[in-house]
Amino acid sequence: MICWKLKKLKYQKPCLYFFSILCYCLSLKHKQHLLKNVVSLFLKLPDSNSLLLTFSFTTLDLFVFIVSSSFLWFEPVPVPVRTTGSGFEPMGQCYGKTNPNSENDHAPNITTLTETTTTGDGDGDGYRSPLPVSGVGNGYNSVKNTPARSSSSQASPWPSPYPHGEGVSPSPARGTTPRRFFRRHFPPPSPAKHIKASLAKRLGKHMPKEGTIPEEGRSTEEATVAEEEQALDKRFGYGKNFGAKYELGREVGRGHFGHTCYGRGKKGELNNKPVAVKIISKAKMTTAIAIEDVRREVKLLKALSGHKHLIKFHDAFEDAKNVYIVMELCEGGELLDRILSRGGRYTEEDAKVIVFQILSVVAFCHLQGVVHRDLKPENFLFTSRSQDADVKLIDFGLSDFIRPDERLNDIVGSAYYVAPEVLHRSYSVEADIWSIGVITFILLCGSRPFWARTESGIFRSVLRADPNFDDLPWPSVSPEAKDFVKRLLNKDYRKRMSAAQALAHPWLRDNSHPIPLDILTYKLVKSYLHATPFKCAAAKALSKALTENELVYLGAQFRLLEPNRDGYVSLENFKMALARHATDAMSESRVLDIINTMEPLAYRKMDFEEFCAAATSTYQLEALDRWEDIANTAFEHFEREGNRVISIEELAGELNLGPSAYSILKDWIRNDGKLNLFGYTKFLHGVTLRTSNPRHR
Repeated sequence: MICWKLKKLKYQKPCLYFFSILCYCLSLKHKQHLLKNVVSLFLKLPDSNSLLLTFSFTTLDLFVFIVSSSFLWFEPVPVPVRTTGSGFEPMGQCYGKTNPNSENDHAPNITTLTETTTTGDGDGDGYRSPLPVSGVGNGYNSVKNTPARSSSSQASPWPSPYPHGEGVSPSPARGTTPRRFFRRHFPPPSPAKHIKASLAKRLGKHMPKEGTIPEEGRSTEEATVAEEEQALDKRFGYGKNFGAKYELGREVGRGHFGHTCYGRGKKGELNNKPVAVKIISKAKMTTAIAIEDVRREVKLLKALSGHKHLIKFHDAFEDAKNVYIVMELCEGGELLDRILSRGGRYTEEDAKVIVFQILSVVAFCHLQGVVHRDLKPENFLFTSRSQDADVKLIDFGLSDFIRPDERLNDIVGSAYYVAPEVLHRSYSVEADIWSIGVITFILLCGSRPFWARTESGIFRSVLRADPNFDDLPWPSVSPEAKDFVKRLLNKDYRKRMSAAQALAHPWLRDNSHPIPLDILTYKLVKSYLHATPFKCAAAKALSKALTENELVYLGAQFRLLEPNRDGYVSLENFKMALARHATDAMSESRVLDIINTMEPLAYRKMDFEEFCAAATSTYQLEALDRWEDIANTAFEHFEREGNRVISIEELAGELNLGPSAYSILKDWIRNDGKLNLFGYTKFLHGVTLRTSNPRHR
């Protein structure tokens, strides 16, 4: 309103009106926001510059304001307001990320509160979205007495990081910018920020704490880092005599968290034998999470060591500066280098050999309750330069123990190989299967199934795009190979094959290689044992429609349980089968606890026919091209043996649904009161009430 009056009275006694309005502004609560607009407009009036030079400010308050706000002479911007309980409150101006100059390093508590993330498609034309930083320990725990919420007429306690005349310090009271200052609306949040946040937790992100006084010759940030590192316990309890047992050679590889060197044993079983030594600097362990990652990696390597296609662990050592993990040396190089040396792709027969070995070791890890979370060609090494050398899985730095029914939510991995459910923050061992599907796709055609120029673009492609099987060389690839890749790259993790099921797929099936025990069988049998009789009848009808390809896998799993002479299995069979494959990792991940949930089987036995009904996944069958034929055949068996008159209320009770679902369930029942084909297939799936993740357009 004041600005409007000045414009109206532009040429009528400007000095008098200017002085009157200045005096009025000094009595207001938020005089800075009004004065900077008034003074800026006044500078545009005729002869205002000369008039300002001769103008005498007689009040001390006015003098203090002019001195402290000498850098605020700029074009006026509309001041946004926020509604509070007592009226309207100015919010002040909000700007993007600030970068303090080295000249102002002495200014206390200068903290950047927003990080800018670029999101966009492959064309690189993305939005820039300010993201609030959380958990950085900057010491600003309250928004009271900040410039946006000042309750007194004192000068702002938040000094500007800019030299005088260059800009305005943003208020630390807010982590976001009002949308009105942007040309476009805010873009949808990028999934990339979660991986960056996870890396920040692991690598550490140090911000100066409020009130810390640096020592002489030491910056605030250095003092903060030293303070935090002193509080971290970096003692692992490993051996201290690394130098007495091994000698180091040249560097052979480098990763995010450490580097690997060639080594040689000095004594014992490894005397004069080559080894690989992974060296992780303790100086980089700046957070408790980073320390726990190293501890867990060593624990996993110890627990899992012994599989043919898994890197062999020898020992772990530490000193004041580093942690040393001693493993077997693989001199054949990475799978990625081998792919490139072959012109970018493998022949189908050669790819089978590699994929079989990858699935074999991953199936072993999943049975032990370990999810790798970073499967990619760089993490598979060949034992030698020979063309028929075995591959070994390495780098368990991002791996974790996982219980059979547990879902993880932290986003880790490599962009091109990350599964959709990882970006949705709810995943299990199926995420590793997706990564194997990406590796197989690359082996067969030499290109990535999901690609973009930016990390955010890659994630968007993973979530929304489908792999292209039309371009060369896919027309010349066998139908079995294409079906194999498609079933691994299904965006619905419930429809994806497990590692053991993939080994039984027609493309890889080989009678000379046994199919390993699958923990998925235990999960499915557990659900069947807790199902209602009507649901069990529907599952039995479905199992009678299975084809030979599905029965090969189920037969192998049933034989691994070692049924009794009468052809039945009991709870004891399931328990002993797990015990035969148990390692320390299985104890750590509490896989054996699933036996306790299968208690109903302790009082009865199960033959092969019922086992097939219990261990069959409707979702996986639905992913098959012949699903409609299977469903029709199964419904015919259900009509003869299990279908009966059922009310809507009873059907809702079978599915644990309330009255709100009656309008949906009435379409599942025929006029005679029995389930129709549509209702039968829906009943097999059940109704899953999940919170969907809407796509941002």
